[in-house]
Amino acid sequence: MSRLRYNRRHAVGYLRKQCRNLGRVIDDYGPLTLRVARGTDLFNALSAAIVYQQLSGKAAATIHGRFSSLFTHAVPEAEQAAGLTMEQLRAVGLSRNKALAIQDLAEKALNGTLKPVHRMARLNDEEVIENLCAVRGIGPWTAQMFLIFNLGRPDVMPATDLGVQKGVQAVYGSEHLPAPAEVLERTAHLAPFRSVASWYFWKVADTPLIT
Repeated sequence: MSRLRYNRRHAVGYLRKQCRNLGRVIDDYGPLTLRVARGTDLFNALSAAIVYQQLSGKAAATIHGRFSSLFTHAVPEAEQAAGLTMEQLRAVGLSRNKALAIQDLAEKALNGTLKPVHRMARLNDEEVIENLCAVRGIGPWTAQMFLIFNLGRPDVMPATDLGVQKGVQAVYGSEHLPAPAEVLERTAHLAPFRSVASWYFWKVADTPLIT
């Protein structure tokens, strides 16, 4: 169910025509190579997002590897996670808050609060964000990353993301780092392909991507 829901070439062509500044960036960085996860398991994807929050890539990967080792075939899934104790989760390097978030994620995935991916794919962006943010430890930024990299949605602008802010600053020659409201204002003309624009902003800012 997790497929890119727009045509890459059409989206890039639209942005090139819509914005001369971004067109120059596209010339510099080349075709869109954003990859969308296929066959996404919701618990697996969201537990990884929780583990990676506020950590460097290497440290997060180490902890995520230890966390994954708690599961059969090293693949995190909700039913097994529901049986893990706080002590087991803390022992692999998770903070108390992240351990509580993992437990809440497992509970909500199993009791139906969190919609399965095939149903979530039918919701609009705001409905997806609302549903995901019902889980402890998941906020709008994590939900937006899920929309872009797991559901393949075309028009998401994660304005609170530092990499996007730095990219917008560079592309439009701002003297200061733009606040989220300014990012939304400066990029409004890039709809309905702001997910693609975000990818190029991340590239300009040299931000490591999720995929």
